[in-house]
Amino acid sequence: MLQKIDGWLGRMMENSQDGAWAIMRVLASAMFMTHGYSKLFGENPQAPIGSGMTEVNIADTIVFAMPGDINALFVAGVIELGGGFLLAIGLYTHLMALLATLLMVMAYATAHLAWFPTLNRGELAAMYFLVYLVIYAFGPGQYSADAWLAERRQVKRQKKRDAMQ
Repeated sequence: MLQKIDGWLGRMMENSQDGAWAIMRVLASAMFMTHGYSKLFGENPQAPIGSGMTEVNIADTIVFAMPGDINALFVAGVIELGGGFLLAIGLYTHLMALLATLLMVMAYATAHLAWFPTLNRGELAAMYFLVYLVIYAFGPGQYSADAWLAERRQVKRQKKRDAMQ
């Protein structure tokens, strides 16, 4: 009985993988954007230069100043809000997912550094890291601006080839 249910569910999921991938990408990115919005426009908006987090400190061992007194929290907000929007629509997905992944590594290392994420409140950084690492590795999926643009480029190339023959 369980085998039949599992087989049926497996066949059903095979037919909905592209849609489920798009839903995961869009919802994760929409939630990611809320973090950037609060950094840039929330109760305590971050200034681009001169205040906030102008040096990155990883466990008091690795400390480096941001060039030009740039506020690292402002940069994080821009990546979360702007990059999150581009990830939600699936545009420049590989680049934005890589930036988001690196940002989450830095967030974990600077604010949540400990072995167990539940104890240091680093679950979101860890989960966003994982989600964007997987999106970076597998791409945006069929329902994305990148896929639409790739299809348009292919059609243009084909028309060009046909015109040359």
